[in-house]
Amino acid sequence: MPQLGAILTAIVTPFGADGAVEEQAFVDLMHHLAAHGSDGFVVCGTTGEATTLDDDEHLRVIELAVGERPAGATIIGGVGSNDTRHAVKLTAAACALGVDAVLSVNPYYNRPNRRGILAHYREVCAAADRPIVLYNIPSRTGSDMPNDLLAQLAQLEHIEAVKQANNDNLAMIDGLQLYAGNDDILGRTLDLGGAGGILVASHVVGPQMRRMVDEPAQRAQIDADLHGVYTALGVGPAAMTTKAALNLLGHRAGIPRLPYVEADAEETAFIREMLVRHGLLES
Repeated sequence: MPQLGAILTAIVTPFGADGAVEEQAFVDLMHHLAAHGSDGFVVCGTTGEATTLDDDEHLRVIELAVGERPAGATIIGGVGSNDTRHAVKLTAAACALGVDAVLSVNPYYNRPNRRGILAHYREVCAAADRPIVLYNIPSRTGSDMPNDLLAQLAQLEHIEAVKQANNDNLAMIDGLQLYAGNDDILGRTLDLGGAGGILVASHVVGPQMRRMVDEPAQRAQIDADLHGVYTALGVGPAAMTTKAALNLLGHRAGIPRLPYVEADAEETAFIREMLVRHGLLES
């Protein structure tokens, strides 16, 4: 598997007042993040509001990321769906656009049984010619992929890594690189020997999260110092709170798409206070 990097930011998709994707704002943000700790980007993931993008928009954002990537940055395309045919279509299209890997969540809402999950991923693997990063996030999908199932999936061609967003399942698995799927387990993941994290807080504290990789002796203290950031960005859906933080910092992150709404005054004040406390914004 190619080295995808340690600090991978699940980048937001900026939308303008008319609801359209703001392409230049996306490119500008990608370059800013690459200069501030990010090794690469997960494009059209949960924080990128992939579920509100139509296929043309979805693939255009992936194409834009690949074409305008900062030097040395890796691009992972989100291609998950609860419809196997749709996941296959997105997987094949993202690979053709030149991504370095794809991120594939197990089918949500449908909640297939173990045999169904295996059958789903066999079809996805057949459509891929790039590494596949599994995504286990039972809080959103409604079902967990336990570690023994992940180990079984690791035997399929192209499945090379897992983004683990079930903190209770966090463990190294033979045949898979391990990525933290929640910001608050990045330190634990690195301590276990994991590859890094697919992160949200790296939008605003990327350099500090980069230090957790580069300065293992300081990792625990840096992690402890960042928990206030994780808490503030957790007062609402990640796309909503991250866009609020980025807009406060002067980036053109735009507004979320319904059913997400903009942060209200109280939420924005809480996020602003966090940015001030961490020296990211003047009081």
